[in-house]
Formats: sequence, structure tokens, C-alpha cells
Amino acid sequence: MGRSSTGDDPRELEELLLRMWQIRSFELRAMELFDENLIRGSVHPYIGMEAIAVGACAALDPDDYITSTHRGHGHCIAKGLDLRRMMAEIIGREDGYCRGRGGSMHITAIDMGMLGADAIVAGSSAIAVGAAHGLRLQGRGSVVLCFFGDGAANQGILHEACNLAAVLSVPVVFVCENNEWAISTPAAASTKIRDIADRAAGYGFPGVVTDGNDVLGVRDVTAAAVARARAGEGPTLIEAKSYRITAHSAATKTDLRPPEELDAWRARDPILRFSRYLAQELGLEPTRLDELAAQARDEVEAAIEFALDSPRPEPESATEDVYAPAPWLTPARLA
Repeated sequence: MGRSSTGDDPRELEELLLRMWQIRSFELRAMELFDENLIRGSVHPYIGMEAIAVGACAALDPDDYITSTHRGHGHCIAKGLDLRRMMAEIIGREDGYCRGRGGSMHITAIDMGMLGADAIVAGSSAIAVGAAHGLRLQGRGSVVLCFFGDGAANQGILHEACNLAAVLSVPVVFVCENNEWAISTPAAASTKIRDIADRAAGYGFPGVVTDGNDVLGVRDVTAAAVARARAGEGPTLIEAKSYRITAHSAATKTDLRPPEELDAWRARDPILRFSRYLAQELGLEPTRLDELAAQARDEVEAAIEFALDSPRPEPESATEDVYAPAPWLTPARLA
């Protein structure tokens, strides 16, 4: 586990565990809702990787930003988005963050610092760099955290984004969530080097590897990178090694991963690991640990109830929000 909890507020550590349980509970129920045909498209669960999003976002200030991926529910929850509006969004209801238009892979909440999930692999890396550069031009001290997976590490747009981020020295932190498998392709089959973080040297900024199942370790490494970016010293590439302990998506019916590999990573479950740590280091009682897990489950159930009560978008509203408002898009000009 990361640095000793003796310097941390116990309530803040409990909040980290609660966030992780919220993600786990949300994802488990989302997959069930998919099976019930209440969610269209697909669901890409973040189960087993909760410590990365929660640890990384714990290092951010409220006015910092993140960009996300197709596996973005965990990032949203870690950034503090409302579970009810998230659930309404993925079910396709009007009270969702994007009025039900974005769905599971495109949740966006700019007022919460969430610049959007992106179904295009590595697509959000360019958005992160552009946003970070724009924030600096505005004279703001905000930092952008860019999440991407090991499968995105070999995409050209990520290379361009990293290079430009280095040249401009923008306040962005790249977080590679290496969960070992890009759908059915093991990372070792697509990437020659052992650590993706080594590539940072080629761009001229630091790269660091951390245990992605250690929420405090992720938080501390990210905090150092965020401080560096905020001080004007440029980007950092963090590679958080973890594992998704479910199939690629709710729609994936086959899983080619070796059973013994799955069992080994399940034994390293980040939530159970952190729970044991809190019990041993803080003396947190089993009843309190159970209360936090139950609270998360209850909040997710309340979110589902809220979402199902939310109205569906009216068909005639399908063309709304397609274009940003602009002076030339007036009835007189279009007549």
C-alpha cells in the first residue's frame, strides 16, 4: 500500500473506499440492466480497476479536469459526478448528463470537470492536450488528467498528443491504465517493451510505473505529477498496472484469458485490499466496512429508481444539441 495513512484524515480514507464501492456497485448493476435490455449499446465495466480512478482523482482540485475512455464510469464517479444523472444517461433518459444522447461511452459534464468519455481509442488524448493548453492561455492554474488504456498506447494520436504536450509544456498528466488485455490481445503481444511508461523519455518528460491496485500509491504518484504540471514543468506519464476482472464488456460472451491469471488478480482485488489495510492501520471495524459497502449499493439502487422514473427523450428533440449555438444559425439566415 502507498504511504502510511497516519498523515491522512480517516474520513478521507473512508471516502476513498466508498468511492471504490460506488464504482463496483454501479458497474455490477449496469451489467444486469444491460442483460434486462434497459441499456442499449454496451457496458464496459471498470471492475478491478477502481483504485486507479479513485486514487488519481483524489489528487485533483475541484477546478481540475479529466478526459476519459469507453470504460469511463469509474472516472466519472471518482470525479464526483452524480450517480443518478449518470444512470439516467446510460439508460437513455432526459435527466442524464447529456439528456440520454451520449449513453454509456459518452458521458460529459464540463461543469464537473469531466470533458467527456470517448469511444474512439486514444481519442481523448488530443482533447486533453488542447484543453490543458487552453486553460494555460486563459491564465488558469487547472490541470487535465488524461486516462487511456494499454490498447491506446500504440495509437498514433496518442503519440502526437504526447509530443505536442511536451513541446508546449502543457499542464496535462497522462494516466495509462494497463489492464494487460486490449479486448482479447495481451499487452505483451502488441508492445515490445515491458513498461509503457518508458516511452515518456522519448517525448522528454518523466514516466513512472505504479501499482494500479494500490489506491494510496496511485494518489501519491498522481499528486506529484499534478504538482509538477501545475508548476509549469510539463506533462508526466503514469502507467498504473492493474487488471479488469470481468470480460471486456457486458456484450462479450467469450474470455480468452487464462483462468489462473484471473484468479491471481482477483486475489489482489483493490477494494478488498484497501479494506484490509484500513482495518489493520486504522482499526476500522468490520461493521463500518460493511456499512460503506451497503451505502454504495443503496445509492446505486436509488440512482436506478431515479433513472427509470426519468422521461424518455421525445422523438422530435432528436436534432437538438447537434450544433453549438452560433449567430449564423438563425431562422432568418436559414430561410
